[in-house]
Formats: sequence, C-alpha cells, structure tokens
Amino acid sequence: MTTPSPEADAEHMERVLSQGARMMARLRQAQAELRDVSGRAESSDGMVRAVADGRGGIVELRLDPRVMRLDHAALGKQVTAVLQDAQREAETRVRRITDDAMADTEHMPQPLDETFIRDRVEQVARNLIS
Repeated sequence: MTTPSPEADAEHMERVLSQGARMMARLRQAQAELRDVSGRAESSDGMVRAVADGRGGIVELRLDPRVMRLDHAALGKQVTAVLQDAQREAETRVRRITDDAMADTEHMPQPLDETFIRDRVEQVARNLIS
C-alpha cells in the first residue's frame, strides 16, 4: 500500500475544508429559514384562523364575530382543531427544512480518527525503511 503524497493530502484537506464551509453556509441558511417558519390553518367555514411559529407557539388567532353564535363546546372544538392544524403545518415545514439540511451533511467525509492517523504514520515509516 502506497502512502498518498503530501500534495494529495493537501488537496484532500482543501476539499474537506471547502465542503465544511459549504455545509456551514447551508446550516446558517436553514437556521434563517427556521426563524421564519409559520404554519397557517383555517376552519372549513372560515370563521377561525390561526398561525403557529416554528416552535409550535400560537402567534395569531382570529375569530370571526359569527363564532359567537356557536355553543361553547363547538367553538372549543373548532378552535382546538385549527390550532392543532396550524401547529402541524409549522412542524412539517420545520421537519422539511431540517431534513434537507441534514441530508447535505451525509456527504461530509468521516473525521480522521486515531486509528487512521496511526496507520498513516506506520505507512510512512514502512515506506522510509523500504
């Protein structure tokens, strides 16, 4: 087994650093996208509307004045359903952004471990002796 040249090692490190820089830029982009995530939902009759942020917090709830005609149990169910739909939509968007960003990290090379480095040093030593 031949030891790669120092130039090949340098090229490999340049590729790793370049990939790392691209990955960090992608993760920063995903982080910015996550800050802006929201999920929106509306009841089928349009009387209840809600917006949830990327953490599932409710940031807006709008009730049409006509909801006052509903009994409290029906109104409660409708509001709960709309809030949950908004939260689910936000969660789906967060998951999509996160999954896309994490998929990009799968192509990163594995970090060098002590076994790899020890093997590399032993290769160099064998090459020097022979």
